Amino acid sequence: MDHPTRRDFLAHTGAAAAAAVLAGPSRADAANDRIVAAVIGCGGMGTSHARHLAERKDVSVAYLCDPDVSRAAAAAQAVERVAGTKPQAVQDLRRVLDDKSVDAVWVATCDHWHAPATILACDAGKHVYVEKPCSHNVREGRLMVEAARRHKRVVQVGTQRRSSEWARQAIQALHEGVIGEVLVAKVWNSQQRVNIGKERPSDPPAHLDYDLWVGPAPMRPYQKNLHPYHWHWFYNFGTGDIGNDGVHQLDVARWGLGVETHPTSVAALGGKYFFDDDQEFPDTQYAVFEFTHGGKKKQIVYEQRLWSPYAQEGEGNGNAFYGTRGMMLLGRSGWQVYGHRNEPGPGGKGGVALAPHHADFLECIRSGGTPRADIGINHLSSTLCHLGNIATRVGRTLRFDPEREEIIGDEEASRLLRRTYREGHWAAPRGA
Repeated sequence: MDHPTRRDFLAHTGAAAAAAVLAGPSRADAANDRIVAAVIGCGGMGTSHARHLAERKDVSVAYLCDPDVSRAAAAAQAVERVAGTKPQAVQDLRRVLDDKSVDAVWVATCDHWHAPATILACDAGKHVYVEKPCSHNVREGRLMVEAARRHKRVVQVGTQRRSSEWARQAIQALHEGVIGEVLVAKVWNSQQRVNIGKERPSDPPAHLDYDLWVGPAPMRPYQKNLHPYHWHWFYNFGTGDIGNDGVHQLDVARWGLGVETHPTSVAALGGKYFFDDDQEFPDTQYAVFEFTHGGKKKQIVYEQRLWSPYAQEGEGNGNAFYGTRGMMLLGRSGWQVYGHRNEPGPGGKGGVALAPHHADFLECIRSGGTPRADIGINHLSSTLCHLGNIATRVGRTLRFDPEREEIIGDEEASRLLRRTYREGHWAAPRGA
């Protein structure tokens, strides 16, 4: 597992200078040049990214990477069927980062790898598209922002509604006052998850390098209900469903509310009300975030029920915005305004697609622009997930300093703003 070349070089010569030397001139400087891409993490989302990229004439997919070699191989075959050429299937992301020809990486790993992989990629001179939530904890998010800015890399986060024209129209209407002054935004995550059962530690399958999969996170013995999906519900690797699905709507809520800072206080309640299994995160959760914006108070309310066999307001996951002159409902299918006595107002049809979000990211690589879901934007939205989880775990209201990104007067809660890493692991972020 030892592979010191790039990381040691960066550590001893200065990260910014070294990254510039190692990366060399960008292959995407010319508008007509193809961007060489790699996808790290080849589950459902990673494979979807790979297929979409394979359809583009301005992108060449060079690598598919996953600790589960069977998933990397399957994704490589999927790309070959679309593009006619087969990318390399590898297990270790360092193989990708050491290739100077790679311009950009798509990080679609488990949550606990999002920040380490993104920071290492920025150190290696790569642009990064990273899935949501951008980080596993608040401190990692800040380190990601710093890495992107330090190396002048484009880092886009996979909250695709930021690039959906119908959602952009809805948010513009809010900001132009279609429902008056918006004071409260509500998010709901109402769907029916499954019981993951209770498992004992066992040997991982032969096609999975479990040590590599765990990476810099504290080691936890393999068990069958961890991989390939249910890691979402374990503290070491996931962020619960507030980070899995809820982050999309929390990002939209913050966007529509117009708040561009962290909250000043967070209150939450929740737990496992329904499932009797190995899941560690809540299946039922309510969190309230209060912001100070323009000298006034504003609020986001998050509600989660993972045992609901119905769709709330016609949407399993959605948003409501409450203004002084009306209300807006917004979900995957579109948006609708209601005015006095629920009289229907403007609206639009929806749908969420990857292609526009990819296009925005690729255009920013070429132009040097700021992507619509820039890491600085999504760090704020992902922090809502982390603070909601922390407040739920400790069971009390948190006071938060938005500038210092610190919880005030609560040592137990403050410890959860960051995590411990496996001692000496090559992927542990510096400064974490």
